[in-house]
Amino acid sequence: MLSNTNNGSSRFVLNQIKSLIEEGYYKEKEKLPTEYELAQTFGVTKKEVQEAITILERDNFIVRRPGVGNFVNAKPIFSSGIEQLGSVTEMIKQSGKKPGVQYISADLTEPTDEDRKRFAPLEIDKFAQIERIRTADGDPVVYCIDRVDQRLLPIELIHSQESIFAAIKSYAKKEIDYAVAYIEPIGYHERISPLLHCEPDQALLLLRQMHYTKDNEPVLYSANFFRADVFSFYVLRKRM
Repeated sequence: MLSNTNNGSSRFVLNQIKSLIEEGYYKEKEKLPTEYELAQTFGVTKKEVQEAITILERDNFIVRRPGVGNFVNAKPIFSSGIEQLGSVTEMIKQSGKKPGVQYISADLTEPTDEDRKRFAPLEIDKFAQIERIRTADGDPVVYCIDRVDQRLLPIELIHSQESIFAAIKSYAKKEIDYAVAYIEPIGYHERISPLLHCEPDQALLLLRQMHYTKDNEPVLYSANFFRADVFSFYVLRKRM
């Protein structure tokens, strides 16, 4: 319930709004009352509300939309340790949702200079590049771009399995053992964000990975664009 008791601090406002979000009083993607209305409700100054809102935005409890208002941020459905290597299909299944795929394109391409560096010392003449949208219970959640030696995964076999990992293992008899990963938050992507049904202020998480077999053979390069309101990643760190 809302409370009119206050201790005259932005910390009080912060805790009140956070509790109301966690209790479901303010629901995901719901617009919060204006800063003036919140100040009146909690009996504090507008400045103290603004300070609380700034912290809530920093901690991903809310999203600010200039000229529109403040909205409750959606909680990620999928949470995974980035040190855990699994396919997108496996991640979606582990959340209890049904994975699906929408194929955008599958083409043979020439290797770029970056490809030659990534896949060295292998010499590859043609890459199969596959672009797909991965869905969870029908909702688009990840845009995947995969590049693999076309000898390991011919174009005509691309649609045979949802998981690229499984397709490479089935056809090429090569099993991915580990990957070197880089993750970065990016803003609105003009081509990909609309395909994932993102709002203009919704961020994406770009996960770039180079995958290897246990014999250190480079097999697959992937660039996956995850909806940041649906996925979260964490790292387990241990003291040395």
